[in-house]
Amino acid sequence: MTDADAAGDAGEFQDLEDLPDDPTDREYVERTIRLSEEAVEAGNTPFGALLAVDGEVVGEARNETRTEGDVAAHPELTLARWAAREFDADELEACTMYASTEPCPMCATAIHYAGIGRIVFGVDGETLGELSADVVPIPLEEVIRRADGDTTVEGPIAVEAAMAVHDDFFREP
Repeated sequence: MTDADAAGDAGEFQDLEDLPDDPTDREYVERTIRLSEEAVEAGNTPFGALLAVDGEVVGEARNETRTEGDVAAHPELTLARWAAREFDADELEACTMYASTEPCPMCATAIHYAGIGRIVFGVDGETLGELSADVVPIPLEEVIRRADGDTTVEGPIAVEAAMAVHDDFFREP
């Protein structure tokens, strides 16, 4: 856990318009935590992500695995696929993906193949794995390393705030 974990809460940035003019990594991750809450409100599991280029949010996604009946409808995969179609290699290198939770190996591979330059996440898979048995215990950084990738990986930076959503979801009776 980092010092940044103590700042703010997931409800601080309800909409994109609520973000400050020059958001920090923590503020972007807080927005993805709100997206994970929206995923739960829509009947899905609590995961959210966004993609930023030069400080501008160019895309957001929420988990839709349950409502779409698609096991691959993870927000990170959705955004990586979209970015790979929409941006050239230089633009992809300039992209930062922010995620509420460390991307799974499937999403990590898509991030690598898309060529996204950087990813920052709120809570790591190992911590989430203590709560949910559905976590594949291969860290994002290891997937990128094994693929001989260049994506910069940063996180976890908001463990308590991100885990609060998972606690509420996975501990419900």
